[in-house]
Formats: sequence, C-alpha cells, structure tokens
Amino acid sequence: MKILYGVVGEGMGHAMRSAVVLEGLYAQGHEVRIAVSGRAADYLEARYPEAVIRITGLSLVYRDNMVSITRSALQNLRSVTGLPGNFRRYLETARDFHPDVVISDFESWTYWFARGQRIPVISVDNMQIISRCRHDQEVVYADLRSFLLAKSIVRGKLPACNAYLVTSFFYPPLKKDRTTLHPPILRDAVLRRRTSATVGDHVLVYQTGTSHDELVNELIASELPCRVYGLERDLREDLEVSNLSFRPFSEDRFLDDLASARAVVLGGGFTLMGEALYLGKPMLSIPVRGQFEQILNARYLEKLGYGMWARQVTKQAVRELYERSPEFRGELVKFEHDENRGFFAELDRQMRAAVEEGALP
Repeated sequence: MKILYGVVGEGMGHAMRSAVVLEGLYAQGHEVRIAVSGRAADYLEARYPEAVIRITGLSLVYRDNMVSITRSALQNLRSVTGLPGNFRRYLETARDFHPDVVISDFESWTYWFARGQRIPVISVDNMQIISRCRHDQEVVYADLRSFLLAKSIVRGKLPACNAYLVTSFFYPPLKKDRTTLHPPILRDAVLRRRTSATVGDHVLVYQTGTSHDELVNELIASELPCRVYGLERDLREDLEVSNLSFRPFSEDRFLDDLASARAVVLGGGFTLMGEALYLGKPMLSIPVRGQFEQILNARYLEKLGYGMWARQVTKQAVRELYERSPEFRGELVKFEHDENRGFFAELDRQMRAAVEEGALP
C-alpha cells in the first residue's frame, strides 16, 4: 500500500511517535512518503532520508514556560515565504506519488492533499481526545474558556477523517464515532528499559524551553538531587550547579536517567508522560501556559493518582512529589500497556477499510 504520512513540526513528541509508526509501516512492506516541517523534519530525515518531503509549517516560541504570542507570530510571518514551496511539493507529490491512504499526525498539509485528491485520510494523534471524548466537569471547568477554544481548534483541524486513532493514558467516554483510544505509542528503547527500571535518589527534570529561570531557582531551593535536560541546549558536558546537574542531551543517557529516577518534573507534553508512566515514574507536571492540551494531561495525571500538577513550580511541590513518590508508584502499577500491539492491529484494519470505503464527503 502507498501511504503519505504527515507529521506536524511543532514539538518533537509527534516526530518520535511517528517514527515508531513509520517503522511498523515499513516492516509491513508499505511504501511511505513523509511530509514534515521544522525540527521534526531533521529528526525523521536522519532515519528516512529518501522518504521525507520537507514543507513549511507553523511553530510556537516559548518564554518562561509560556507561549509567546508576539514572538510566535513574528516567526510564523517569516514562514510565509515557504508557502510557494508547499504548493510545488503538492503538485510534485500529486504527479509522482499516488498514495492509497493518508495518515496525519495533526498535520494539515497532508490532510488537505487528501481532500484535494479525494484520498481517504486517517488521524493518528493525542490531540483529538479534546474534541472526541466527554470530559468530567472537574477536569475542564476551571479552564473552561481555554477548553472550548482548544476544542474548536482541534475539531476544525482534521474534520471528516475515515478514522481517528487517539493515543491517551486516560480513557474518558467517547462522544464521536470512527474513534478508538489506545495507550501511548512507545519506542523500543523505552520498552526495553521496563524490566531494568529502578528507583534511585534523583529527580529527572525535562523542559523544552531554554528561559525557564523560575524553575531553576525553585529546583535549587528544593535541595534535592536533580538531573536537568533541555534548559541548556548548547552543553557539551555536564554542568554542576549546586544540587543540579545540567546534562547535554543523549537519548540513551536520558532514558537511563528516566528509568532510574525516583520521580520526574516535566511539562505537560504527552510523549514523555507516556514514557514515564510506562516506567512507573511519579510526575509533577508544569504545563505550558496557554496550551490546554497540556493542562488536560496534567489534570488527568493527578486525577488518576499518578502524580501532581501545578501552574508553576515551587520547591514545596518538588519536595512533596519526592516524599509522596511511593504513594504514586502504588497507583502506577495499574497503568496498562500492550507494547503497541493493539494500535498496529487497529491501524492496519482501518487502512484497509479506508481504502475500500474511499474518502468521506
């Protein structure tokens, strides 16, 4: 089967999840082309250099754990020059590659390609849970305006897909048909570490922004041993500051530190949450302000007893996470994962059904 696979370029979680799905599709003998932008394009092109179609996409700029609307707008205005290139790639793909089905990980270019070419399209992402499920009032009410705005955006992003495969660690009731819920899609490198996971003394800290000064100050004040990734991206070797060890990014070392952590302090991003849950790690989630999807993840994390969430980090919250980690680990044993088997079985079924059904009106 010929597949056009779209990956949104904002954030690396979509790219890492898509890499797992792509590996599975290639292993099944499918012919795949990947449309992707931003940092995600670099990540996937290193793995599939002949398959990547580079496009221009939108992006967000963060400052002090908050989306900077002004900086994001300016950066995206500069991206307008890439729109003619997107159109050329549309024409080239229509001429040279005739996909049987499109799979979109919250990516619009491939979705509109599918609609324009009358090709069936399948959605694979975690965002659709916002609009395709019913959420408890206690989870969404405090941020009701943000929830309604996010729901309208998500609902309008990929409407009328043949199927929606939604990844999640929580399972609210479905309110839309053509929708299935699946555990987080995990990399082999994470799956391999489950049997060797231990409970050490350190807290693993991961933040994607580089200007979260408040976080650093509170971590130092906590006086707990912390291994910090993401805040110092130009590091070539460890940097020790008080009780903090800033580490240059290495996938193997990061996953080793995750597998041996006592607890994890992170944002509200879905990918790392899923990996930490699988490895049995209690979490303190500090979602990015202005991103309701992260707030939703953080609220469900606490509701399920897997950890805590807060709108801003404090030394008290970090210490509470550390002290209550045995309690949270007791709940984490309830987290179930089938090592991606159910997802791939459903994806295969839905691709075949979509090709037979054709594009929806």
